[in-house]
Formats: sequence, structure tokens, C-alpha cells
Amino acid sequence: MAKRNIIKMGDPILRKTSKPVENFDAKLHQLLDDMVETLHSVGGLGLAAPQVGMLKRVCIVEYDDKLYELVNPVLVSSYGKCVDNEGCLSVVGFRGLVERPQVIDVEYFDRNGVKRTQHAEGYFARVFLHEMDHLDGILFPDKMIKKLKDDD
Repeated sequence: MAKRNIIKMGDPILRKTSKPVENFDAKLHQLLDDMVETLHSVGGLGLAAPQVGMLKRVCIVEYDDKLYELVNPVLVSSYGKCVDNEGCLSVVGFRGLVERPQVIDVEYFDRNGVKRTQHAEGYFARVFLHEMDHLDGILFPDKMIKKLKDDD
């Protein structure tokens, strides 16, 4: 495993659409392992492959002490609305209020190519959606209702 550099807003790679993963191989496993180490080193809730310079449809979420490795995730349903505070490891210096669905269902593959489904609500759903947005070149300021300082 290796800690990777987190790319910051302004780098054009963060605005590109990631490509689907086709091979569930050692290279994918290394990317996921490196992303986990990188996330742990900065104490975040999630990280997407574009944030470490890889345009692959891969993201990780760590919530309630459980790690989720999402490969080729797809939002299959959502409902409700909630507004809450978001920040991002790639967006330094401020946070913002963002409206997102309250409840979601996501289909994805794990690192071994096994199809999974995850139901998520509230802030758990928000973290999934935030990371999945990165795979389409979307950053939370694009959806921000109100800008907040980092300490708000």
C-alpha cells in the first residue's frame, strides 16, 4: 500500500468523467488499497479515484467503522430531500450546504467483481452521493446552496 497525493480543486482531472472498470485485477486491488491508506492518513469519510489522479469509476466510503469499496457504482433509486453541511478533501478552505436525496439505493461491484446493493439514508447516503459525483467530474461547490467557512 502507498499513500497517494490528493488532487485539489483547479486541477482539470477533477472535472473529467471517469471510465468504467473492466478488469478486477491486482491493479484495481492496489488502487483500492492505496485509496484506503490515503483516506486513513487524512481522516476523511470517502475518496474517489479521480482525487488521486485515476479516471476510474472507483470510490471508497468509510462510515460507522465499515469500509465500502464501490466499483462502477450506479444510483438505482432515491427519494426525499435534505440539506446538510459538506466538505471535500479536494476543496480546501470552505464547506457548504448541499441538498441531496435523503434515501438512496446504489448498485456496485466490490473489488472481486461481485455485484452488491447498498441502501443508505441521511448522512450515509450523502457520503455515497458525494463520492459518486466525483466520478462524473462534479464537486460539491457545483451543488452548493450556501458557502460556509471551514469552522462553521
